[in-house]
Amino acid sequence: MSARKVMLLGEIGVGKSSLARRLVFDKFEFDYKPTIGVDIYRYEVPASATRSATTLIIWDTDGNFGDALFRHIYMKEAAGALIVGDMARAPTLETMVKLAAGFRDAFPGRHSAFIVNKTDLVPDADLAPLPSGLTQAGSHLIRTSAKTGSNVAKAFIETADVIARRGL
Repeated sequence: MSARKVMLLGEIGVGKSSLARRLVFDKFEFDYKPTIGVDIYRYEVPASATRSATTLIIWDTDGNFGDALFRHIYMKEAAGALIVGDMARAPTLETMVKLAAGFRDAFPGRHSAFIVNKTDLVPDADLAPLPSGLTQAGSHLIRTSAKTGSNVAKAFIETADVIARRGL
């Protein structure tokens, strides 16, 4: 079984920790506890027809790093990043575009995808407009709800698939 490091990036309060906890423990906690530094989770992705079983080592960052994040030791050997924003807070969606550009510059060829989280808070979230940088051709985007669990596992499994295809 191979192991791959995946970073969770995004502003404070977008639900990075909630996504990781929903994925790993299949539960949602209503009391908010901000991450200080980084929390690390393991998730076993079962084998599929196109990929062997993979362990994702998920690094949940605290969101306070700014541009210095890409020079931080936490990022070393990351195979990919899931860049998270809050559907109910538009400025976090703009930040996602900037984080993606920074990640791609610092780690060319590595996988990155956008997770627009908290879709349960926005009526018709699947129809809500998003910044053009999130929807441009070649960008992978998935809308999730850590609270309901909607699309959470799918986002991480798709990440494992892309990392395996790229041989990262």
